Amino acid sequence: MLFTKNVMNSKFKQNRRHKCEKKGFYVGRLAKTQAKSLSLRLNFNTFQMKIKFLGAAGEVTGSKHLITTKSGKKILLDCGSFQGKGLETDALNRQPGVDAAGIDHIILTHAHIDHSGLIPMFYRNGFRGSVVCTHATRDLCAIMLADSGFIQEHDTVWFNKKRARQGLPPVEPLYTQQDAVNCMELFIGVASNRKFNIDQHIRLKFTNTGHMLGSACLSLEITEEGHTTRIAYTGDIGRPRHYLLQPPLPFQQCDYLITESTYGNRLHQDRKGAEETLLKVVRHTCVEKRGKLIIPSFAIGRTQEIVFVLNNFYNDGSLPRIPVYVDSPLAVNATEIFRMHVSELNADVQQVLKDDPDPFGFNHLHYIKDVESSKALNDNNEPCIIISASGMMEAGRIKHHLANSIENPRNSVLVVGYCSPNTLGARIIERQKEISIFGKIHALHAEVFQIDAFSGHGDYEEMKHYLQCQDKTKLKKVFLVHGDADASEAYRKVLEQDGFQQVEIPAKGEEFKVY
Repeated sequence: MLFTKNVMNSKFKQNRRHKCEKKGFYVGRLAKTQAKSLSLRLNFNTFQMKIKFLGAAGEVTGSKHLITTKSGKKILLDCGSFQGKGLETDALNRQPGVDAAGIDHIILTHAHIDHSGLIPMFYRNGFRGSVVCTHATRDLCAIMLADSGFIQEHDTVWFNKKRARQGLPPVEPLYTQQDAVNCMELFIGVASNRKFNIDQHIRLKFTNTGHMLGSACLSLEITEEGHTTRIAYTGDIGRPRHYLLQPPLPFQQCDYLITESTYGNRLHQDRKGAEETLLKVVRHTCVEKRGKLIIPSFAIGRTQEIVFVLNNFYNDGSLPRIPVYVDSPLAVNATEIFRMHVSELNADVQQVLKDDPDPFGFNHLHYIKDVESSKALNDNNEPCIIISASGMMEAGRIKHHLANSIENPRNSVLVVGYCSPNTLGARIIERQKEISIFGKIHALHAEVFQIDAFSGHGDYEEMKHYLQCQDKTKLKKVFLVHGDADASEAYRKVLEQDGFQQVEIPAKGEEFKVY
């Protein structure tokens, strides 16, 4: 009987040790009281909540920040694609650093692809948890992710033809358009400024950040063992004076803050100066030089801003009577979503609506969806404005317009947003003499202009002002993400000089304990 009991105890200890090793720690020599406690159950207190930074750490794309709670719940804050890193981009997106099927919840700050673009891939790889976001973010993701899936399929066909010529096997797309459609069943739309219970231990509140339609800071309250930890993630922070959106709103006090630093070392041009510059570039290019003005623009948000400003110019008679083309099916669909959510737009838009029923439409403005009409623009030598996606010039129809336009000195390229280093947009901003597009070298003879005031990101003064809603003495740690090394480091100094303490710049893959 004693022998049997000893064998059973030995097996129990082996099993207990095996379970502990699987959870990532080794019990070792425990005191008798600890051993007795573990023989009854795996001690809940031995787990520590953690935040792991899987993307947008030291760079501006691929936003993914993983919270693992004490109880083992996995919450992913944003699920963004890496962009603009050449051949490295695909490999980074295929290896997100976390098991998709093991994620319980994804919470989105907004719909931009560098924050939402891998959700269909996670779905393809077994994720079946919830995707929680604002209502407008859900509506935008429905069109943006499907568009991204189409691009994934199209680009993979082209890429596999190239691989076939090299004798290499074909590759699968990250995800398909159907994956993007299917994953929408997991989305839950939540109203801003209201507490939402994700489960009995996790509460969420969205607060407007003014970055794009539907963008929000997410504030989490995670309660375990009677203790509540408050984590806030701002996502991308907009500007206090936006052409379309309402200004950012204060968010509730947190213990741990994750916030962006894209323009951590820059100040923006004022709005009035930006409008004057835009009109000056239009007249210089289309009237004086009789050329084309190419405006690479993000299909969601930036395009609608530019159209709104041009609409105002048209209404006051200052816009030259030249055709304006919005050449992006995604932008066309997104504009309809803006019309659906017009009540969420700011006072300036509401004022325009009193006399103008459509702030996103005027005579001489043409929205283009079909490919043939898009191609026809390249054969048209008349002065015009072409607004096309994408903003960083890495994909979409804009690459065709640039390939057909940048060698002609009569034409101009107007950059109205941020372009990551190593992107086609960055090379054009640098005014490199030769530009490679679709593998062909083009001499850059077109003029290049840049306006920062249309950026959806606040500059460092605007971001710092936004964070003043927090009591600095109650913040245990501030994490700076979504910025290159120079911008993040400069912004850290700005915040430290303003009284913020414990400001960290996490590296990709770095993990921090949360107390």
